[in-house]
Amino acid sequence: MLSNSYQRQVAEAIKKVESHTDAEIMAIVAREADNYLYISTLWAAFLAILFSPLLQFLPWWISFQQAFVLQWLIFIALAIFFRWRPLTMKLVPKKIKYWRASNLARRQFLEQELHTTKDRLGLLIFVCEAEHYVEILADRGLAQHITNDNWQIIIESFIREIKKGKAGEALLMCIAQCGELLKEVAPTTSVKNELPNHLILLD
Repeated sequence: MLSNSYQRQVAEAIKKVESHTDAEIMAIVAREADNYLYISTLWAAFLAILFSPLLQFLPWWISFQQAFVLQWLIFIALAIFFRWRPLTMKLVPKKIKYWRASNLARRQFLEQELHTTKDRLGLLIFVCEAEHYVEILADRGLAQHITNDNWQIIIESFIREIKKGKAGEALLMCIAQCGELLKEVAPTTSVKNELPNHLILLD
């Protein structure tokens, strides 16, 4: 997660951008979109089932009931082992991770009431750490003027900075780049602040 210093800088950066545009910006950083325990459990069950054909090679003095218990123990051990977070995230397909992160971004867009701003000028910068996912969601008033390609260029620049280990700087740069687009299509016409400027962190 971003340090307190960067959180303050993010709030100031949003305030600065909003002084030049009628758009409302919100930045959200989530630790993860899901715990994916069902994925790790499914992997454990799958590998435990694969163990079944090997039961015929067990010593003759081990009964069927003992072999069945052994299979359950293997399942439990694997389920616990696979809950180690770095390993869990490796087991989850990228498509599922991105799908869960994208769903969370859209839920937050609605929960934070970005769709209720005047002239539908809400903009969400959403980052999901565990999934390495970044998305920019623009409401209708902005989407009709700014294409997804424009946002994607900013996202790609954001990701390049994150890969360099500069998460805080990347978010500040992203806000500034979004601001350049916003003041062109939605220049300020009145002083307002409909939504909070501070960075929202989701644990």
